[in-house]
Amino acid sequence: MNVAIAGAGLVGRVLALNLLNNGYTITLYDSDTAYGEEAAGITAAGMLAVFAELESAESIIFDIGQRSIELWPSLLEQLNIMESFQHKGSIITAHPQDASELDHFISTLQSKVEEASKIKMLNKEEIMALEPDLDQHSKGFYLPHEGQVDAQVFMKTSSDYLLAHPNVTWHERTEVTSLSEGTINIGEETYNYDWVFDARGLGANVEMKDLRGVRGEVFWLEAPEVKISRPTRMLHPRYKIYIVPRPNNRYIIGATEIESEDKSPMSVRSSLELLSAVYSMHTGFAEARIVNMTTNCRPAFKDNLPKIEHADKLTRINGLYRHGYLMAPAIVEQALNEGIYK
Repeated sequence: MNVAIAGAGLVGRVLALNLLNNGYTITLYDSDTAYGEEAAGITAAGMLAVFAELESAESIIFDIGQRSIELWPSLLEQLNIMESFQHKGSIITAHPQDASELDHFISTLQSKVEEASKIKMLNKEEIMALEPDLDQHSKGFYLPHEGQVDAQVFMKTSSDYLLAHPNVTWHERTEVTSLSEGTINIGEETYNYDWVFDARGLGANVEMKDLRGVRGEVFWLEAPEVKISRPTRMLHPRYKIYIVPRPNNRYIIGATEIESEDKSPMSVRSSLELLSAVYSMHTGFAEARIVNMTTNCRPAFKDNLPKIEHADKLTRINGLYRHGYLMAPAIVEQALNEGIYK
């Protein structure tokens, strides 16, 4: 079968990798470059926060996330980048004056999934046994089933892999005007396929009327004085930051979630809050160097849950919100089993 995928971001790439394993010929269309320079997937921290996201998400995210964590290794093995998968848990902590935030966090998780009842509070010594550099923190939680995918490595390597694959044709910087059952329209030209997938994210807002963008902002810091080996979150009444380690003493710092489709540079307020918060979490960040600061928008629906729609020779996948890496493999698996593989 000859298949077209409109949108070569995170979902489009996971779709392509799955379809290639089953012998399909793929044509990719995307308004971005082949290396996803504007994609939300390349801005992401790639956290597999199957428990932590439950604080503000439905319990179905937990089930989807668990399945995705099972599926990620085979996808990364296909690309020969297993080292970009980390599955050694994450840590949640807070300043002493914000200890009530920790209590609220764990009670919320426990009210949504039974598995959260096994999560125990850590004292200072137990935290330091996992992350010696977090010696400023006396209480926290260890979430053993969480991890991360190096999003930037995945995006670059998947680009290289798909561009070199003999069964893939990639049309970069190509705007899909519209699509329908088995059909892709580029301007006045129409192209027919055995099946069409719409994975355009916010680019599909004409066909999916209730789709909206949610802005996210992240810093990349180079901090040789900091040695944190797993994703770490700090809870605060006003903001909740995450620190995600990358090779070469680099860390992705993020937290902000703004109801806006604005992709302009980060505001002074967001910058001050994020940098002040990360410094208060570890004083070693005082001498860190700001390598990069990026913004992007994630596609979401009103309920912040993903949506799969099927028609004859057409499947739409959208609305992964801030859970892209946590949900993409499982959502793609479901969409394929309900649609083209059915």
